[in-house]
Amino acid sequence: MPKLDIIHNAVKNALIKDGWAITDDPYVIQYRRTTLYADIGAERPIGAERDGEKLVVEVKSFVGASKIQDLKEALGQYDIYRYLLEETVAS
Repeated sequence: MPKLDIIHNAVKNALIKDGWAITDDPYVIQYRRTTLYADIGAERPIGAERDGEKLVVEVKSFVGASKIQDLKEALGQYDIYRYLLEETVAS
């Protein structure tokens, strides 16, 4: 599993304070023979008879030597996670 970002716990605590229940820490994305780890999975119940909201959070602090490189990596990771989540939820 990847190393936690320096602001991981602050983001997790902010989600909890906002009413989210942490369901996965980390959130595992399994696709074929590939396993990826997003930082946090959470859900917030909306009502007793309705499905709640769910989200997957990838925490980034952009503390590398190049902010542009950090952004490029984060956007690439976002695209990959979004694609794989669409594929695994749809199947």
